[in-house]
Amino acid sequence: MTRHPPDRPLEFEEEFVTGLKHIFEEKIVFNSVIGLKIQVLRPERVAGSIAMKHELIGHYAFSRLHGGVISAGLDAMGGLAVMAAIGARHMDEAPAQRLERFGKLGTIDLRVDYLRPGVGDRFELEAEVLRLGSRVASTRMEFRGPNGKLLATGAGAYIIS
Repeated sequence: MTRHPPDRPLEFEEEFVTGLKHIFEEKIVFNSVIGLKIQVLRPERVAGSIAMKHELIGHYAFSRLHGGVISAGLDAMGGLAVMAAIGARHMDEAPAQRLERFGKLGTIDLRVDYLRPGVGDRFELEAEVLRLGSRVASTRMEFRGPNGKLLATGAGAYIIS
């Protein structure tokens, strides 16, 4: 059976969006520590941002963002993209029930390519799911500087069951 895209893009309910933001930005405390905030939450694409702060400096002489922050941000956004895809897959369930599906989600593989130094006052991150299987999801992520330049890319695999 061939599935066709819906006439209008799928939209999440406000309850689901609010709940997922709470989990991602507050309950996952490390995301709060690095200041990772959700900007876009759609089934097919997620985006976020990190504002530069002193605690995130990795190279003191150049005020560069620490590579671990870049890696962690990409990993978190890949996980968020998987959460959104799972949420979209189970739209027949109540939002609260869908939010409980993320308990077993975990990274099983992560690749990061650092392309340029992380210099700037704000960074933008995007992620999308390439494949959502029954046990594993594959993602692609991007990390951009304040001028839109691509600073790093990532690819991740996440266990979902």
